[in-house]
Amino acid sequence: MNFHERSARYRLLLLGCVACIASAPSAWAREEHPSGMTSRAPAIFMPQPMPDRPTVFRSAAGVPGRAYWQNRADYAIHATITPETRTLSGEETITYTNNSPDGLDEVWLNLDQNIYQPGARSQFASDRFSASRTDGVRIEKVVVEYQGTKKEITPVISDTRMQLRLPATLRAKGGRARIHVTWHYVVPGPWGGRTSVTPSRNGDIYEIAQWYPRMAVYDDIRGWDTAPYLGQEFYLEYGNIDYRVTVPWNYTVAGSGTLLNPDRVLSTVERRRLSQAARSDTRVMIRTAQDVTDPASHRHDHGNATWHFRMDNTRDVAFAASPAFIWDAARMNLPSVRGVTKGPHLAMSVYPVEGVGADGWDRSTEYVKHAIEYFSAQWYPYPWQNAINLGGHGAGMEYPGIVFDGMEDRGPPLFWITTHELGHGWFPMIVGSNERRNAFMDEGFNTFIDVYASDHFNHGEFAPKKDNEFAPQTGNPADDIVPLLRDRDAPTLMTPSDLVQEKYRHPVTYFKGAYGLKLLREQIIGPERFDPAFRRYIQVWAFHHPTPSDFFRFLGSETGEDLSWFWRGWYFENQAPDYACTAIHPDTNGYRVTVRNKGGLPIPVVMQMTYMDGSTQRRTIPTEAWYQHDAIDVPVATHGVLKTVTLDPDHAIPDIDRADNTLRAP
Repeated sequence: MNFHERSARYRLLLLGCVACIASAPSAWAREEHPSGMTSRAPAIFMPQPMPDRPTVFRSAAGVPGRAYWQNRADYAIHATITPETRTLSGEETITYTNNSPDGLDEVWLNLDQNIYQPGARSQFASDRFSASRTDGVRIEKVVVEYQGTKKEITPVISDTRMQLRLPATLRAKGGRARIHVTWHYVVPGPWGGRTSVTPSRNGDIYEIAQWYPRMAVYDDIRGWDTAPYLGQEFYLEYGNIDYRVTVPWNYTVAGSGTLLNPDRVLSTVERRRLSQAARSDTRVMIRTAQDVTDPASHRHDHGNATWHFRMDNTRDVAFAASPAFIWDAARMNLPSVRGVTKGPHLAMSVYPVEGVGADGWDRSTEYVKHAIEYFSAQWYPYPWQNAINLGGHGAGMEYPGIVFDGMEDRGPPLFWITTHELGHGWFPMIVGSNERRNAFMDEGFNTFIDVYASDHFNHGEFAPKKDNEFAPQTGNPADDIVPLLRDRDAPTLMTPSDLVQEKYRHPVTYFKGAYGLKLLREQIIGPERFDPAFRRYIQVWAFHHPTPSDFFRFLGSETGEDLSWFWRGWYFENQAPDYACTAIHPDTNGYRVTVRNKGGLPIPVVMQMTYMDGSTQRRTIPTEAWYQHDAIDVPVATHGVLKTVTLDPDHAIPDIDRADNTLRAP
């Protein structure tokens, strides 16, 4: 059975599973028992079918299977910025390796700049971005080189995708072709979504992203994943990217990866300052505000300069260029492990004079250094040499090794946005999930690690995290999530990214996605089991392509918990916990407290007894209490004269109705 036949068979099986789910009773439905009692337990605790079944490529334990494969794309690119026309032109060679078990008669590339064309699908699918319009990317020439033969190809372009029909089948399990593409486009701006040219006091700032034709992913889930770019995010192959950027002599370029030719583009002073920064835990100015207005501060005084960068084992690169950049840096102290680019490792900030300020970009490098060091120590070592925070228009957008934030950002929002965007270095830059379809696996996972970074930084200076990504009202997620859980129109976390309306994007994808992991870590599994499991998940899927099914299976297997009820209630549906203390009965040994589960998400709940003398006692009611019953009597040994019983006294779980959580003793 070939790949496409297997895929068709799997789709039929999945449709059968979906039909079973649709015909099954809702988790809210009640089943009548002969005794007259009712229970939702069978529906809540039934196994949750996963979207993708285990195969030889992806195991039932949620790890890459014995036959896991992944294609590879390596790039050599030379791009040029022409400020007079705001044009970016380029030539690239893609070395594409087909490691799949299938011969390929065609390949697909992403042309994301076509999102700006009049009539692009994105203009009808989303209103998130500005009305900036261009002609999109103009493909001048495509040549495919395979088995010693070069052939010019006429591409088939459809919206943001380009199909190349190959002159010969690209061999399975190691076939390699070179694809040469020549192209150009006008950079949209000043707000072009995630790539732009923005004016500043000392010159235009070019923020250049999703800028070169990039290979689409061919995988074992869908074959070619050619979802059009509608303004959400990306799904890309890994490889090494060697790129050059030619700009006017007075421009500074900050880019993903390592600068390979500092002696050709940086002045002696700048190189000396970088050397100082590599030994300093506090920022060293590489280019000052005075340097920005001093032509003599540059390595050249006329013509153009070409900046040469390289980044290995990455899915993408981005860069920024401007004559307006101030630049500072400090060293990052990272663990020395195999597979990590050798030092020095530098945290950098690049921004115009508009960003200068004690509560502004003067602290950016401090935030960068903390984020990369903290995430490396807590979860997985940062694998690249540099991490750059770029102050420009304010896209709030992440790329490997560089993030685009706002030059006007200040105070806590600058810390939160810097930490969040850099956290994307782990999700999805290291763990390469499919952002275009499963947004919670990058935004939700990343927001989750951000929460703890806020707690950790400078003794909680900016804690708790409280922004549009997480707990925006009070900083307590258990309270702030309740309106969303009560909203019958809210999409589920499993809703494909492009189908989530803008008003729900942050509350669902970011906030709910992050809070689900926080509940697992703190209320359901515990840090002592969750943390090692989450670290291993990152390790085994680093630079690979996990799916939601892989993650759900992995965490259940690794932690030893059957979490079907949580996956169903929190991810596949919008269920919530709702507990009630309904009765307190004195008995010979103390009291019996009746607790009722009215909700569809039975997270363990703390029951606190408060006595007349002011002392308290606590019991935790586990999820298993509700396997066969909706109501239970909890015995409480005599400890004094009972005053009240309160469920979830710390507001640690998102109980959607707290009016019946406290009961006074008779």
